[in-house]
Amino acid sequence: MIEITRSNEHYHNDDMDWLSSYWHFSFDHYQDPQKMNFGPLRVFNDDIVQPGTGFGFHPHRDMEIITYVIDGELEHQDNQGNKGIVHPGEIQRMTAGTGILHSEYNHSKEKPLRLLQLWIFANKRGLKPSWEQKQFKKEERQDRLLPVIVPEQVADGGALHIHQDASIYVSSLNKGAKVEHVMAPGRKAYVFVIDGEASLNGNALKTRDSARLENESKISLSAASPTELILLDLPEKYAINY
Repeated sequence: MIEITRSNEHYHNDDMDWLSSYWHFSFDHYQDPQKMNFGPLRVFNDDIVQPGTGFGFHPHRDMEIITYVIDGELEHQDNQGNKGIVHPGEIQRMTAGTGILHSEYNHSKEKPLRLLQLWIFANKRGLKPSWEQKQFKKEERQDRLLPVIVPEQVADGGALHIHQDASIYVSSLNKGAKVEHVMAPGRKAYVFVIDGEASLNGNALKTRDSARLENESKISLSAASPTELILLDLPEKYAINY
């Protein structure tokens, strides 16, 4: 089963003049009982932050927070002493655990920042907070699905690890390129077209369209134009250990 959400069907929050955000799931004042989460994926936000602005210090706990910068530069700082600039193509992974305070700003005073931020339920409560980031070059994801986030028990030296049975792939496809992903039993997937046009198992997707997939054995993606996309491989069932 494939359920497609078109770009104009995502909730668009533009209440603040410095932030334009598309929320795929219930978040803050937006509450939709049909869009609470998808497996352990709790939040999928597509944000554009204006130059020199951003989110001041705010708290999180018991979440794995993944940030993917598409355009611009994100300045991160937290109360654990971590500080850094996240560049395009770079992934930031933060385990909120017992509690963390962080701020996120557009580092540029001239150019907008576009990023994706995902929250995934951690499989344990009370983890020690931690943070890391890694750059993935475009040629690494060219015409392939590149794993950038994998579960903590998976020995993949190239990807970052999270405390949940979930994997995240990114891809940069040339026009006409095709990639496939085999789904194991008991798994579901979430696909989002960052930019471009692609066919997903015969279904046309355009920029900012997303798709939920359940009970599919294989995911086939072919690009009708140069396309950037992200794919999440998620468990149907998950547990949170206290």
